[in-house]
Amino acid sequence: MNGREELRIKKLNNMNKIKAILFCASLIFSFQLSNLNSAQAQVKWHTIEEAASAKIGERLYFVDFYTHWCGYCKKMDRETFTDPTVVKILNKYCYPVKFNAEGDNTFTWAGKTYRPATGNSRMRTHEFARGLQGYPTFSFFNADGTLLQSIPGFVPAADFIVILWYIVSGDYERYPYERYRQMFDKEIRPQMKKALSEN
Repeated sequence: MNGREELRIKKLNNMNKIKAILFCASLIFSFQLSNLNSAQAQVKWHTIEEAASAKIGERLYFVDFYTHWCGYCKKMDRETFTDPTVVKILNKYCYPVKFNAEGDNTFTWAGKTYRPATGNSRMRTHEFARGLQGYPTFSFFNADGTLLQSIPGFVPAADFIVILWYIVSGDYERYPYERYRQMFDKEIRPQMKKALSEN
């Protein structure tokens, strides 16, 4: 093998090393970027005990009543509560709370103490979750802890955005919900996007 051939092979090896390094660097960058995006697209959930003692200003409490056996609760976590717009609305305008409707915690909410279910019943509904129509159920509470609205069942992200904005913006005081849904994309969504982009 002559000197020119050795030099050409050496250059090729160096180029392959550089390509491998760049490829690895791009993979690491992509991985870190996806982690950053997923970290930004998460609802900042709180416990009911944290909520009971929190000072939330003008925000609303948003309570996700769930159970461990509820398939649609898990579907909400996977599909709806990961939507970037849902995440922004909940984190900016609400104090989001996850509450296990069969949990065993005792706490005081709006001056009343709530306790877990007693007995050995398979369905052990906590006092705070009694009267719900099923799981999941999403309840909005005013800053003083009084119930504003409850919504039962799985809701896809696109529909949930409309519901969330209807409540948190106060538009429920101005429009019937069906009319609001019809006008949302053209009239309301641009205002919502602007409000969500502001700090």
